[in-house]
Amino acid sequence: MTELTPREIVAELDKFVIGQQEAKKAVAVALRNRYRRQKLAPELRREVSPKNILMIGPTGVGKTEIARRLARLSGAPFLKVEATKFTEVGYVGRDVDSIVRDLAEVAYQLVMREKTEKVAAVAARLSNRQLAQMLNVPHQDVESGLYDQEYVEIEVPEEPKLPFMGMLGGMENQMQGLQDMISGLLPRRPVRKRMRVIEAREVLKNQEAERLVDKEEVTQEAVRRAQEDGIVFLDEIDKIAGSSGMQGPDVSGEGVQRDLLPIVEGTVVNTRLGTISTEHVLFIGAGAFNVAKPSDLIPELQGRFPIRVELAELTAEDFERILRHTENSLIKQYTELLATDGTELVFSDDAIRAVAGMAYRANRELEDIGARRLATVLEYLLEEVSFQIELGRVEITKEYVEERLASVLESEDLSRYIL
Repeated sequence: MTELTPREIVAELDKFVIGQQEAKKAVAVALRNRYRRQKLAPELRREVSPKNILMIGPTGVGKTEIARRLARLSGAPFLKVEATKFTEVGYVGRDVDSIVRDLAEVAYQLVMREKTEKVAAVAARLSNRQLAQMLNVPHQDVESGLYDQEYVEIEVPEEPKLPFMGMLGGMENQMQGLQDMISGLLPRRPVRKRMRVIEAREVLKNQEAERLVDKEEVTQEAVRRAQEDGIVFLDEIDKIAGSSGMQGPDVSGEGVQRDLLPIVEGTVVNTRLGTISTEHVLFIGAGAFNVAKPSDLIPELQGRFPIRVELAELTAEDFERILRHTENSLIKQYTELLATDGTELVFSDDAIRAVAGMAYRANRELEDIGARRLATVLEYLLEEVSFQIELGRVEITKEYVEERLASVLESEDLSRYIL
């Protein structure tokens, strides 16, 4: 759990998301409250539950990115799900309990990765020793890569195949636990495979790391993290909201909300790792709410999202700041990408401003897709440059931007297909 103050958390989020200070403050306080809760007496700690957040704003303004960066910052298990993928109990589709099962799996993989990294050096040393014995050569020679292109035969456990599981259409999620259980009971027959030393080293290293890591310890820690630190991002939550007279394919939307209710307020769900309580999982709901309003959600679910923040639409100035000041911005990505082919891409200040202006204009005249428009505009802008290699220094000027994009924006029919 991070010990950063709310101000420091917002400063970290500022590196990746432009603007939206209200939303950043809300998630920063929510994350800091988790750290504060850990310092409380056990009897009081159980009573303090997270204050779930509802983000309201158009697509592409940073809702998902804020939640994702928050999870990375805290090292917490993070799961993003779309509310529209779930159906009411009795309909064919995914049930809401799968949210908790997926969160448990994310937590397990997160802890397993951390534990594996800790034993990586030992596992690498043991795998090199095994290869040295197979080749009957000094251990140091194998470690130095001298025999990387030689071939060896190693034993790899074969995964048991359960073909009948694929025949249960629409019930894959419900049968996952049964499949895991049967896979654990069936013997994993070792199969000998011939491969290069460089490939065998990784396979053996993973096998050694798996043996060195205590699975029971990983499971216990994964369950603890899922319960105490888990973050679930419920996207498109506005799509399951609607008036009672609403008809059509989303007739089970209210049923999904009622099924979500116990998960959000705190319940216990059986997973392959054991039972997991959602009482202290942080839920962040998000939606554009263009058609439906937050008040169209059932009152019980509204009450489970006490903190509401509205995210503003992005302006041309915001687009310019996104291109200039965010870490690993699109400009930097394209520059580094083309540099691998011997093309030095240089954007003038006026060109960046023109790209931002064009993206903003496209959002106004077409559909507003927020910052995602920048990727579309830049891809079309640099299409000819990307098509070639070894161009040397290429300067992108304001005139070049206008020449490439102005004609497309002038034609509404053309811009709808290209931008």
